[in-house]
Amino acid sequence: MSSMAVNSLAFSSFEAINFLLILSFYLIKVMNSLDPQLRDFFLFCVERRGKEWPYLYDEMTMVAGQCLFRGLSYTELKKLGLSLSLSSLDETIEMVEQAIAQEEKA
Repeated sequence: MSSMAVNSLAFSSFEAINFLLILSFYLIKVMNSLDPQLRDFFLFCVERRGKEWPYLYDEMTMVAGQCLFRGLSYTELKKLGLSLSLSSLDETIEMVEQAIAQEEKA
């Protein structure tokens, strides 16, 4: 293999690694971004019931069930990325913590 081909291959590998790093940072940012309506939904529920689990979870399910926050039901909240199923509880807790952290920074 010529030295030109080796240099070209090395440069391509470097570009690929750079691309993957940039893509990773972008995905982390997107995954950490929280829909503003969901953030407001969580803060609405925290204001009504406090941060303590399982009381906050109960409040979120009640608010969604009765469409008390901007008329949003389970279906609309699901479309925004929130599942209130028990199997998704870890993700829900993570989103709630993110909303609270964003509010505390503001």
